[in-house]
Amino acid sequence: MSSATTSARVGPSGRDTTTSATESGGPGPSDRGVRIVTWVAVVVVGLLLAALTAAVGRDDRERDVPLDPTSTSASGSRALVEVLGQQGTTVDVVHDADAVEVGTDATVLVDDSAGVLDRGVARRLARTVGDVVLVTDDPGVLESFGVDARPAGSTSSTRVAATTTCPIPAARAAGSVTVVGATYDTDDADVQRCAPSGSGADTRWGLLSADTEDGRVTVLGTTGVLRNDTVTRAGNAALALGLLGSGDRLVWYVPTPDGTDAAPSLGDLAPPWVPSALAVLGLVAVAAASWRGRRLGPLVVERLPVVVRAAETTEGRARLYARVRDRTHALDTLRLAALRRIGRSLGLPRSAHVDEVVRRAAAVTGRSAAEVGAVLVGGTTGDNRALVEGAAALDELEHAVHRARSGDVGRASRPAPDEPPTRPTGPTGSPAGPTGSPAGPTTATTRTRPGGRS
Repeated sequence: MSSATTSARVGPSGRDTTTSATESGGPGPSDRGVRIVTWVAVVVVGLLLAALTAAVGRDDRERDVPLDPTSTSASGSRALVEVLGQQGTTVDVVHDADAVEVGTDATVLVDDSAGVLDRGVARRLARTVGDVVLVTDDPGVLESFGVDARPAGSTSSTRVAATTTCPIPAARAAGSVTVVGATYDTDDADVQRCAPSGSGADTRWGLLSADTEDGRVTVLGTTGVLRNDTVTRAGNAALALGLLGSGDRLVWYVPTPDGTDAAPSLGDLAPPWVPSALAVLGLVAVAAASWRGRRLGPLVVERLPVVVRAAETTEGRARLYARVRDRTHALDTLRLAALRRIGRSLGLPRSAHVDEVVRRAAAVTGRSAAEVGAVLVGGTTGDNRALVEGAAALDELEHAVHRARSGDVGRASRPAPDEPPTRPTGPTGSPAGPTGSPAGPTTATTRTRPGGRS
């Protein structure tokens, strides 16, 4: 066992006479430095190789694929997928036609913007899927889905087309849409069409809807409603949510050239020894970190943050709508929710068409279909008064449907003779005016949380 001793003596003259003795056999400072440098070099090389492998592996995943539901690039559709999830619609992205499992409340988006969908697969999907939103410019795919239409080129114009008179309910509720993407021509009078471009005999359409033997097919050429960079323009977001968010589940089918899986990844193309080499380097890095790394101390108890109420998400979105004065979008959200609740009260499935909900609601309440449609679909909202009136009308119609379904049809259509008519209330419970607008100024209520924050 090696040891080192040091002794110091002070002579009579005051000088320090120090003697030192070190036994040989132990590692010196230079040996320890060499080992440290070696392990540091190994760790650095391993980290560089891991970073290079990860960067190359992301190369294929981060390609700018148009309408990619997982891409955050300008041409991707990640923003729409996030909003659909917030609205309660589960989005399943599949690349295999055999994985397209459709339930009663499911909508299927077939994204054939790359033009690789096989016609046989398209015919099989058309027979098994009821509600389809189709993105394609292939005439064979259109024919396979039973839509009598022809591709008529594409347009890159950023012009906004009004859709308030469109026969397609989702487009009519959106109010407007940017005309960018594929266009179509059709001679079938039964095919509903919207978003025109051109005029006269040269009129082309960016949105078609047709009832086929197997269900309803909506051909979406105005793909700007799906893209991250244009979804917030005009009524694009409302149209996309109306077409794709009507059910509890959306199957986003992106076909591939072989009809099954995507192209091989970098891991599939790498030599067999690469994973083993990376695993060894990883183990070396972990061993070096365990040997030379700093030891952690005891665990520190940390107080958890305050639990946030789920309603704060809804309140935050409402404040955003108010800040940007997007009254139409706010009222459209209320209309969609009212449509679902009224349809549920009438015993209709989630996949029921808006027109069917309007007809049934009009029948049970004794109102005209035009009056009920104006409340549930309506148009743009110009000011705060129109927003409050629209919300009050939705609330009154929903209560009328509930009263009619419970058997009290007389009270659903008129108040009792000895009672004054019930007037709608504003957001804070104050009486509203004759048309549903607040009778006076309203006062916001502030809730104070523990800690003094409101």
